[in-house]
Amino acid sequence: MENRLFFDNAYFIIGTSYAGKSTMVKELAKKHGGVACEENYHDHYPGELDAREFPCLTYTRDLKDWHDFIRRSPQEYKAWIDGAKKECEILELRMLPDICSRGKPVFVDTNIGIETLRKIAPKDHVVVMLSDPQIAVRRFFDRPDPEKQFLYRLILEEPDPEKAMDNYRKGLELICSQESYDELLHAGFPVVFRDETRTIGQTVALVEEALGL
Repeated sequence: MENRLFFDNAYFIIGTSYAGKSTMVKELAKKHGGVACEENYHDHYPGELDAREFPCLTYTRDLKDWHDFIRRSPQEYKAWIDGAKKECEILELRMLPDICSRGKPVFVDTNIGIETLRKIAPKDHVVVMLSDPQIAVRRFFDRPDPEKQFLYRLILEEPDPEKAMDNYRKGLELICSQESYDELLHAGFPVVFRDETRTIGQTVALVEEALGL
């Protein structure tokens, strides 16, 4: 694939939510003098996105009432997430050649799919980080992220907050399914499992070993 040479100095981390991907990208970039492409770094894509090409990524940009976001069915929510990931992959593949051309190691918390990664990166430049699929469902609103707390407030504003929360969690369950977990687990890349008894430094060492750093 024509992009292959651009990505020889990139290291990709994929996996489930709450597995530590964002932390690893930051820690590895700091330790190895590299570039950290953190979660949603594609948000900094230069230029306006065309809603016809990126209907999922522009959905929230063009949203009139954010309550409509949380009122979607679980199936609609999952379809939007799946579509957004595919659109993020397009943006990442447009952005990475320039980022990788700077001559530094690049550590990427990525949305790029498994099949594409097999084509654009050496096998030992990808690591999978996994946590229990139910952690994201149970702890989604525990994080202080402004975006998550904003959604939490929207749910509380609904006429029936309990019903709204149940609807949203069912969407999370579809996204964080055992099937998705198993696909990552058996992707053929090294796997690092979440273990809260490890220190960040110990996890960094495991990821470094997996990536040959």
